[in-house]
Amino acid sequence: MGLRELDRLGDEIAVLSAHLEAATARLLALIRRFDAEGGWNNGFRSCAHWLCWRVGLDLGAAREKVRVARALAHLPRLADALARGELSYAKVRALTRVATPDTEERLLAVGRAGTAEHVERIVRGWRLVDRKAEARDAARRHAGRALHVYQDGDGMVRVRGRLAPEVGALLMKALDAARETLYQRGRLQKAAAGADGEFGEERVSEETPTFEQQQADALALLAETALHQGLDPGTPGERYQVVVHVDAAVLADPDQPGHSVLKDGVRVSAETSQRLACDAGRVVMRHDADGQLLEISARTRTIPPALRRALQHRDRGCRFPGCGVRYGQGHHIRHWAQGGPTTLSNLALLCRRHHRAVHEERFQIQRQPDGELQFRTPHGWLIPDVPPPVDVPDDPLQIIRAQNEAAGLRLNAHTATPGWLGERLDVGYAIDVLHPLATTN
Repeated sequence: MGLRELDRLGDEIAVLSAHLEAATARLLALIRRFDAEGGWNNGFRSCAHWLCWRVGLDLGAAREKVRVARALAHLPRLADALARGELSYAKVRALTRVATPDTEERLLAVGRAGTAEHVERIVRGWRLVDRKAEARDAARRHAGRALHVYQDGDGMVRVRGRLAPEVGALLMKALDAARETLYQRGRLQKAAAGADGEFGEERVSEETPTFEQQQADALALLAETALHQGLDPGTPGERYQVVVHVDAAVLADPDQPGHSVLKDGVRVSAETSQRLACDAGRVVMRHDADGQLLEISARTRTIPPALRRALQHRDRGCRFPGCGVRYGQGHHIRHWAQGGPTTLSNLALLCRRHHRAVHEERFQIQRQPDGELQFRTPHGWLIPDVPPPVDVPDDPLQIIRAQNEAAGLRLNAHTATPGWLGERLDVGYAIDVLHPLATTN
């Protein structure tokens, strides 16, 4: 191949790359909107988990896509440069780790002038200066940590405190995870335009708790989890129990009249009782017509330990599509109170979030004749383990090129070429010039 032909081939690579970067900007904008509207929240733990399932991204890459998409909402200059093919996604990903609306302009200049390696080195130096500035405040913050827990006159417990930033971030992440486990967003879910209807529209529940109430419930779940993970020196299964009294008729059919109450008399739904009874200790009591106790059986496990070990070994984690949480609860596909056997073929491992989704939120699960599990939304739309492949045209570049040209972009082989002339990068000097805190360190 001659030099002229190699130059032409290099230009074609550069032009295609610029078109792909512009398309990536549109992809991130769609991810940002999908994330904000909760389009992923029909059984999936997060937008990143949905991307893993629907698009096939690695979880780490999916989380990074969501992070960059969120960051670009507040960095319009960087977003515009990516949309015009002037900056690569690699550069934008690095710059969004440190850029703020106040520093975006000077960091954009860094992206345009340097290579991706230059950008990474400057970002590392930038973060080092940030860490030194933050270190001066760390001791003061640490000394100010406090937590106050006390009871009001009506018995309610108040919690007030100040935590170190990293501890606070840990708590907020834990609350987010616990809240996602307990609740799904109640916004209207719209099927994607042109989709075959894998997911129906989910309407807002009139009983959706407020965010503050969800936070309180999430904190309770964290406390419960801590006790079960060994902070309590006793055996969690014996020292920490939730006792539910439920009539046999209600357990078999939630529409039947009867009681479904906690030990202190607080009522819970029949669906909640069914979920708890899937994988719990069970004591059968018989009463006469006047409510007098006639007989009480010994406590037994709904799922014996040996069967539970086999279930864990077979399923390896939550079976809901796109989840994969390692530990979960045994779910009776046909509930034992309705005649379903406690056998491996009638059991499936579900995390707490998806176990609740099946019972209280009416997601559906069935085992097929070939032994595979099939999940459906409350509206009956199939949720496949692996989404169907997208139809890709024979020449996808022409589609991308047409979209970019329709958006007014005229890209060429030099659109993303940096202004670097080959000189050595002095990171220390660059940070001294660029970073707003550098002169004070």
